[in-house]
Amino acid sequence: MTECRQETVLVTGANGFIGGAVIRHLAASGIVPRVLVRPGSNRRNLEGLEVEIFEGDLEDAPSFGKALKGVEVLYHLAADYRLWTRDYRVLYRVNVEGTERLMRVAQEAGVARIVYTSSVAALGIRPDGGEADEETPVRLQEIVGHYKRSKFLAEARVRHLVEQEGLPAVIVNPSAPIGPGDVKPTPTGRMVLQAARGAMPAYVDTGLNVVHVDDVAAGHLLAREKGKVGERYILGGENLTLSEILGKIAQLTGKRPPKVKLPHDLLWPLALGAEGWARLRRQEKEPFLTLDGLRMSRKRMFFSHSKAERALGYRPRPAVEALKDAIAWFGREGLLGQEVEPK
Repeated sequence: MTECRQETVLVTGANGFIGGAVIRHLAASGIVPRVLVRPGSNRRNLEGLEVEIFEGDLEDAPSFGKALKGVEVLYHLAADYRLWTRDYRVLYRVNVEGTERLMRVAQEAGVARIVYTSSVAALGIRPDGGEADEETPVRLQEIVGHYKRSKFLAEARVRHLVEQEGLPAVIVNPSAPIGPGDVKPTPTGRMVLQAARGAMPAYVDTGLNVVHVDDVAAGHLLAREKGKVGERYILGGENLTLSEILGKIAQLTGKRPPKVKLPHDLLWPLALGAEGWARLRRQEKEPFLTLDGLRMSRKRMFFSHSKAERALGYRPRPAVEALKDAIAWFGREGLLGQEVEPK
């Protein structure tokens, strides 16, 4: 598959984890994209890549109007991805209001194709622990945490604009991406990093759908080429329990996996204390343990990517390859104390 060379492409959130991977895939297909990034933001994921940089903020519509001029394809990945913040209202301003603002300006600018990056956070989870899909029902009040609620509401706004105003948007729902370029790192990346350091002595009974970030990026380009306007596609990988994930990381690093499984209720006082201390210190960094994180971990967040496989030709690799590439990247970045070459 190749991206059409003559198209003018804009990517928001291009300096983020998934956004950087999308940029690398566009570059490999011959595209020199425009990117919209916040002033003063970390641009490590854009280093060495040929891009046209525009500065803007999703809370400021005039700032991205210039970037959209003449654009034919928009990949909208920018979002505030934090599972905890002292002021949760910013998540809704950026993820919900900012997304709708961008979609309206893009439509006014005549953008012909939009790929909107939602999240499996906006989808339902099966109570029996089975694989959920794009049609698994969920209500706002059932969703845990302000980040997930903001993504649910943002996707609902996009779907409304598609249905009522003809917005030419395809929706993709990535699961838990892992791999190179996790600069922050993301909450999932922090878990991999801690486990690779051997600093995770215990675990809780939960489950995630793990996918290589480069497969998610490839899925974005497939959605642009083959996706149907108004449809959503899960870009997932392999469903694994946390115990299985930690076991694979231990095998890759030569360390022993944690053997102690902690009951969720035992961790509530620790989460309360961690959040309270963070608020007292007025810190912006997410505490090592949060109440919403514990609430989420009570469920197995397993998903099926069968629809993307059938409709888009999406083919994710095994989760162990994502873990291996992530650990190697963290090692090269010096975050493991030394460069690590996973087994």
